[in-house]
This record gives sequence, C-alpha cells and structure tokens, in this order.
Amino acid sequence: MPKTLWNRAAGLALVIAAVGCSPLGAGSTSAQGTVTTAPAAQSAVHPVSGLKVVPLTVTTAGGAHVFKVEVAASPAEQERGLMFRTTMGADEGMIFPMDPPRPAAFWMKNTVIPLDIIFVGADHKVLNIAANAVPYDLSPLPSFGNAAGVLELIGGRAAQIGLKPGDTVNW
Repeated sequence: MPKTLWNRAAGLALVIAAVGCSPLGAGSTSAQGTVTTAPAAQSAVHPVSGLKVVPLTVTTAGGAHVFKVEVAASPAEQERGLMFRTTMGADEGMIFPMDPPRPAAFWMKNTVIPLDIIFVGADHKVLNIAANAVPYDLSPLPSFGNAAGVLELIGGRAAQIGLKPGDTVNW
C-alpha cells in the first residue's frame, strides 16, 4: 500500500475511533439506533441578581401557591437581598435560608419596592408576617421566634393569597 494511501487509511481509522469514543450529543443516534436526549437542564438563574431560582410552595387555607424565588444563601447575598430592585413579579420572591434557625430582623434599607417579609420556622410554618414593609425604612422588622427562612414577596401579595401565621412554606 502506498505511503499516502496508508496515511489516509490510518487517519480515517483514528477519526472513526475518536467519534466512537466521544459522548453522544443532544438528539444523537447511537450505534444501536436509539435516540439520546440532552441531560436535564441546570437550575435557573435570575437575570438580574445571578442567584439560583427555585420553586417555593406556600400552602394556605385557600390552597397551594407556587412562586419562583431567588435563593440568597451566602451572607453577602443575604445582606444585599432585594436592595435597589425596582420591579418584582407577583409570583416571584426571595428566600433567605437560615441554618441554624435563629431570631431574625430585616429592614428596608435601599429597598425601593414595598415587600411582605414572611418569617418561617424550622417546621416550615409561618411565624409572622411584616406586611407592606415601607421602602427605605430602617426600622427593624423582627421574627416572632427562630426563623429557618425568611421569604420576601411583593408588598400585599401575602394578603392576596390569604397567607397567615401557621400556614406552610416549602422550598
């Protein structure tokens, strides 16, 4: 076999071997003829904050209400919270997980929009609600007990869904 033909054959064999060992792409067909799909989508990320977005369910006497909430997990994320944000949808919010559960107090420093601040106990039951917290107000709004999480919704939303202490919040 001439040297150039040999080089082409060897090169073709390497390409076939490489393709055969590579993972299948989204929508690819395997050698057995089965179609593969892409891996599950990664968690959503909020376009403004860059925080992870997760579903959160609030269960009231009126039923379940699902929200998409940003997770403020780190101390820096929790310190910033919803400061400087000018809009938020009715079914959006932010959750501040607290591990271990502890007394909490929030204020509205540099917060432009009114918020409902919902303090949630370790049993996922609402402890208390600071409804329609006033933008820019520096007054502390405390939890009535140890909070395992604090949920912030657009001001007035808790009343719209009938949220009361003792209702359940799961994220």
